[in-house]
Amino acid sequence: MAKLYSRKPRRERVVENLVPKDETIKFLLAYSSALSVINYKSKKFDLVLN
Repeated sequence: MAKLYSRKPRRERVVENLVPKDETIKFLLAYSSALSVINYKSKKFDLVLN
């Protein structure tokens, strides 16, 4: 039986769908600028400064 090769490979289909929304980018930039990580005695504390 012959295989059908009309579909694109999975990798190409996934890459086409990986376009983030502008809202997502804005949220991540705002979160990363508000995030503060403090190292104290071999422990890490994550603080979100809003």
